[in-house]
Amino acid sequence: MSATPLAFVLAAGLGTRMRPLTDHVPKPLVRLAGRALIDHVLDRIAEAGIAEAVVNVHYLADLIETHLATRNRPRVSISDEREALLETGGGVRKALGRLAPGPFLVHNSDTVWIEREGCNLRRLIETFDAERMDGLLLLADRTTSLGYAGRGDFLLDGQGRITKPAKGETVSHVFAGASIATPRLMRETPDGPFSLNLVWDRAIAEGRLYGIELNGTWMHVGDPSALARAEALIERTVGK
Repeated sequence: MSATPLAFVLAAGLGTRMRPLTDHVPKPLVRLAGRALIDHVLDRIAEAGIAEAVVNVHYLADLIETHLATRNRPRVSISDEREALLETGGGVRKALGRLAPGPFLVHNSDTVWIEREGCNLRRLIETFDAERMDGLLLLADRTTSLGYAGRGDFLLDGQGRITKPAKGETVSHVFAGASIATPRLMRETPDGPFSLNLVWDRAIAEGRLYGIELNGTWMHVGDPSALARAEALIERTVGK
């Protein structure tokens, strides 16, 4: 990709698995190693050279807006979903007019990792090729990820093309919460809530969904226990 894209940060979820921490604080503001989860994400977006980010809000939206008002790198604007939670795909669709016409980064507000070498988001941006791809996903090694106990999400072939596993199959790669998307990926999508899996499945069928492997350790901070383990790992590896 020749140009640096805009970013869309998914911060509207209810964070139910993180209760009781999210009873009065939205999950993006839960603190990890002394900083809000969303600040870990926005700092990494800024480090990748992205100057502008759109953040969607729903649950305890006022708290997120107040928190983000203190940031200027990247510049942040709000996509307001207070009236209805639109899920991942619906959230992107609502903000599409502010992200198009080119490809854009989509980043979960609660996905964090420890970089090994270089910048994974820059690699994602530099690898993206709109001629071949409608989407490019950052994928982590299931076996070395912290806090993840699932069967994995995707298979990755020798050309970097993504396919889905058979039902019940255990695979090596799990989605690490960051991707490049194009307006074409979002074509003919429904009004209202829907998951990004809807458009990813179509792109897989068309051979236009690709992935690259994360260089580092991905941490799935889905609940308070995983949050504590992530904090301990950061302290051991980064805070030395």
